[in-house]
Amino acid sequence: MGKELRFGVYSIQNVPWDHMVGRWQYVEELGFDSVWLADHFVDFTAPSFPWFESWTMLAGLATQTSRIRIGTLVTAIPFRNPAFLARQALTVDHLSNGRLELGLGTGVLGEPSYAMTGIEDWTRLERTSRFREAVVLVDQLLRNETTTFRGRYYQVNDAVMRPGPVQTPRPPITIAANGPTMLEIAALYADTFNLIWAPGRPLDDMLKATRERVNLIEDHCKGVGRDPASLGRSLLMFRSGMNTAYDSVDAFEDEVGRFAEAGIDEFIFPFPPADDHSAVFERITTDAIPKLRRQ
Repeated sequence: MGKELRFGVYSIQNVPWDHMVGRWQYVEELGFDSVWLADHFVDFTAPSFPWFESWTMLAGLATQTSRIRIGTLVTAIPFRNPAFLARQALTVDHLSNGRLELGLGTGVLGEPSYAMTGIEDWTRLERTSRFREAVVLVDQLLRNETTTFRGRYYQVNDAVMRPGPVQTPRPPITIAANGPTMLEIAALYADTFNLIWAPGRPLDDMLKATRERVNLIEDHCKGVGRDPASLGRSLLMFRSGMNTAYDSVDAFEDEVGRFAEAGIDEFIFPFPPADDHSAVFERITTDAIPKLRRQ
């Protein structure tokens, strides 16, 4: 399967603080490699439900964990000035002692957060254009002590970043990418690209689409002189009923094995959505994941 497989958990901030701490510490104790928050003003699938801001929550959770890598899957560029986002990332990298994974994305077109907050809901074309520029700026800010940048959308003047991040040259960047333009951007600037498939999509369709995206981004890497093997490939895996991979250890091994053959090397699954999945969730960490890592 190539690279050693990595496994993460998507544990969104829709429960009280003490529950979040318990969940993240539990995931860390089980031996997962990473744990992630979402980034929206509200839960766009249930806007009236309780919800917490991602980077504030991430900073707090950084101090409540010790080993596991942490991040947002993914930070939506429309919500923040890129320079302030870089400062937030630097801060959390220090609070976590160098465990930050910086997830970046364009944001979801048409989600309720924009109307609620008065933030402009950019067109798809403007969204990707702004994203490209924002990624370049964030990358430069995190790599350099002082940055001046003149872009079409964003400008900074002698912006000072002291201290530098714990991780060098900067925290690794994960870019959510599906379409050709975003895959091209990821090939240029990402350490990992992430795919997210909608709940309920047939497994065979997701496998076919995954192979297509992996092949396309490998072509983009070659086109810019990058070794495709240097780019991580992650998948946030939703299924019908939230996650059928938790039906059994065998189901988990089967899904991971098939997507690994399609080119994925990091698998991120939602925190178990129901109590009756907890036993399988724990058995996955003791039985399935160690075996899959060795393959």
